[in-house]
Amino acid sequence: MENDNQEVIHIPIDGTLDLHTFSPKDATSVVGEYIQACLDKGIYEVQIIHGKGKGVLRRTVHSLLEKHPKVLSYEIDSGPSSWGATIVQLRH
Repeated sequence: MENDNQEVIHIPIDGTLDLHTFSPKDATSVVGEYIQACLDKGIYEVQIIHGKGKGVLRRTVHSLLEKHPKVLSYEIDSGPSSWGATIVQLRH
């Protein structure tokens, strides 16, 4: 995955994606790539941390999830991150 400087960013594929380290314009491609990487590793529940803010990034992420063929369902995280993260269930 790459950031604005075209520098490759290595992130652990552990089921949690924190979008704070990426440019908002890259969110769609980063989330799509991360979902595929999780599926490749047999991870079917993913937490995407998008932050609270004005909700722009959350809406972008949810729009992608709505259309992604491997997404079974998603919901706002009810844990400590509350509406700053989304939990995604992926199709096996």
